[in-house]
Amino acid sequence: MENVQKVMTFLLENKLLLSALLVFFILLIRRLVLSRIRGDAMFLSEDQRKWISLTKNGAFSILVLSIFLVWKSEISEFALSVTAIAVAVVVASKEIILCFTGSIQRASSRSFRIGDWIEVGKISGEVIEHNLMATVIQEIDLYHGQYHFTGKTITLPNSMFFTYPVKNLNFMKRYVYHSFSIIVPGFNNLYPLLPDLIQKIEHHCEEFIDVARRYNGVIEKHAGVDLPGPDPHIHINSGATGEQIVHVMLFCPTEQATHLEQQIRSDFMDAYHSAYPDKASAA
Repeated sequence: MENVQKVMTFLLENKLLLSALLVFFILLIRRLVLSRIRGDAMFLSEDQRKWISLTKNGAFSILVLSIFLVWKSEISEFALSVTAIAVAVVVASKEIILCFTGSIQRASSRSFRIGDWIEVGKISGEVIEHNLMATVIQEIDLYHGQYHFTGKTITLPNSMFFTYPVKNLNFMKRYVYHSFSIIVPGFNNLYPLLPDLIQKIEHHCEEFIDVARRYNGVIEKHAGVDLPGPDPHIHINSGATGEQIVHVMLFCPTEQATHLEQQIRSDFMDAYHSAYPDKASAA
């Protein structure tokens, strides 16, 4: 018992050594816990990502609190000594403060959680980690209508949440309103082609249309708005130089969106070639 007291007294008198030991043991325990959570899985599940993020944030909080308690007296003296330059400190740490308050804003508004698809400005991806300073996402290519991961990991400072609106795209993980356009040169009557095209689209979608209707109803109930619905929508307008633009919108499984688009484009080209063989050859 006496030896333990001597060791404790020695550590309290040598705060640098005590701080180093605290950092070592906390990081060691953190690494062991993360290794246990990760296991041998090649790909992390959403639950694993949540526990990993919780472990990292908890270890960081415990580490900061421990270091503060060890150096409390020195920190108090330092705080008094920098009172005169407090304004300069605030200005210099403006971005850090914004990141911290952005984290509070995210947590209080519950705008997203780990595993959600989000869009911040022109950046979109799946949230894989968030902490007091930043949010980490796996980028998803939404602007080209592909809905696949690009392989890029993006770290967003939480201060961005005050500059850009955060769009939660989580419902798009399963089904998506996929829109695309087909440009037709010349000014031909395309409306007679639409009934057969709609029938072919419905044939392509018949294997999932019942699930799509139920999922669309769930989204409408959750959002409290009247959405366009799961049925395909087609409309035509004209471009500035006289070409016609056929707009198609589908409510379909996200992973099938690109494949369905290619099938529909092929169906339209076949129908257009049959209806206007001379125009199609000239184009």
